[in-house]
Amino acid sequence: MSQWMVRRGIHMDQSELLCNKGCGYYGNVAWQGLCSKCWREEYQRARQKQIQEDWALAEKLQKEEEAAYASLAPFSKFEERKTNEKTRKVTTVKKFFSPSSRTAPKKENQEGKIPSPSIRRQSSIETDRVSRDFVEFLKTLQKPGREVHKQSSAFIEIMANKKDLGADELSECVQDFYQNMSDRLMTNFKGSSERVEQVMDEVEMYIMTRLYKSVFCPETTEDEKKDLATQNRIRALHWVDIQMLCVPVDEEIPAVSDNVVKAITDVIEMDSKRVPRDKLTCITRCSKHIFSAIKITKSEPASADDFLPTLIYIVLKANPPRLQSNIQYITRFCNPGRLMTGEDGYYFTNLCCAVAFIEKLDAQSLNLDPVDFERYMSGQASPRRPQVDSGWPQMDTAASIPALAQVNQNLDLLSGLGSRQERVLEGARSMQSDLITWQESVEREVQEILEKYPLEIRPPALSAIDSDNMENDRLPLPLTPQVFAG
Repeated sequence: MSQWMVRRGIHMDQSELLCNKGCGYYGNVAWQGLCSKCWREEYQRARQKQIQEDWALAEKLQKEEEAAYASLAPFSKFEERKTNEKTRKVTTVKKFFSPSSRTAPKKENQEGKIPSPSIRRQSSIETDRVSRDFVEFLKTLQKPGREVHKQSSAFIEIMANKKDLGADELSECVQDFYQNMSDRLMTNFKGSSERVEQVMDEVEMYIMTRLYKSVFCPETTEDEKKDLATQNRIRALHWVDIQMLCVPVDEEIPAVSDNVVKAITDVIEMDSKRVPRDKLTCITRCSKHIFSAIKITKSEPASADDFLPTLIYIVLKANPPRLQSNIQYITRFCNPGRLMTGEDGYYFTNLCCAVAFIEKLDAQSLNLDPVDFERYMSGQASPRRPQVDSGWPQMDTAASIPALAQVNQNLDLLSGLGSRQERVLEGARSMQSDLITWQESVEREVQEILEKYPLEIRPPALSAIDSDNMENDRLPLPLTPQVFAG
């Protein structure tokens, strides 16, 4: 009996029997009543069958791998020839993430491979970049990276087939995936929370970039309707100023004004991001600019009582696009570990409070008369533009915004120019009337003179040149021409 058989617990019956295979052998038979020769043949056939099954599994894994890595850059010709060989089996996912593959990160072949329809529909510059970065990051994880990529790719394919689910069901699927992935990573990394958080951030960026178009503002929700309602509400509140909200910010200070502009830019930029973490980063940057503006104005650190009114003012001035959809997107699909803890979660909670305040803002919140509040909301009047009897409307000179101060100055100048123009036009009209009157008086006087002294025109009398000369008789006789013979 061989040592290999002993290690595997295969024992041979040494009794004298006829081989069950029908080879005619009679004697000591081995496993299942077969002689040694027949047993070896059966073993070789079983082993060959197992090898074929392993090869089929390897080919299946290769197809999944090629579809997942279809967005990678072109690979070397050597690997192209190698993968096209019919007699050699393809590289598996395990070999792809082996240490030897790190020296040549692009040793796969995607030329001639056609991505699946779902990948082709979602292909873009950003998704390609994120996919490449995700693969490069997972290569550093060795064996856990292979499992993370396999699970993430499978989840994306599953979500692509769940288009009819509601927003809550989609959110539940994503959150369950986050939880399961986090639990597996905790086991693989032996409780290293920092490492798990880093991997989960990359997983969130990868899957949410790929799923963004199908899960952001889905048609099964009323997010778009809420966006329009919030946007119209903020537009109707355009007249709310710093004094009404008690915002401790002085925008006449250049540094404060710069921070206000940056905060408005950041909260608007939130809509251009695809990953919930990136949207939270925009909110965090906006909040930090607000704290900087308050600190510069008050020359002391800002408090929560100062921050929230200023954030409300920034949201009113920015009127961010699709604000409700972005808030719902972050709530549904952000990594719960990031959303529930840390400064990102704190600033996001304040943004939600600011939006809720804007939706419920009334006259009492601003210490205004309800009648005036309704007039301001309807556009019939504005606290910055009181009604006047004549001239241009004057804006509140106490406004602390430099741009509004410049507008007030320009309006004052235009008002003065308008008065001067009216005076010039009045003088021109008076001069025109005087000219008409003077012309009529001159014509009347000329006519009177002509009637009083009519003009008589007589023909002149014809006479000789010297007819009027009294001493003509004393003049000598005129010369007589003489002709001399020559």
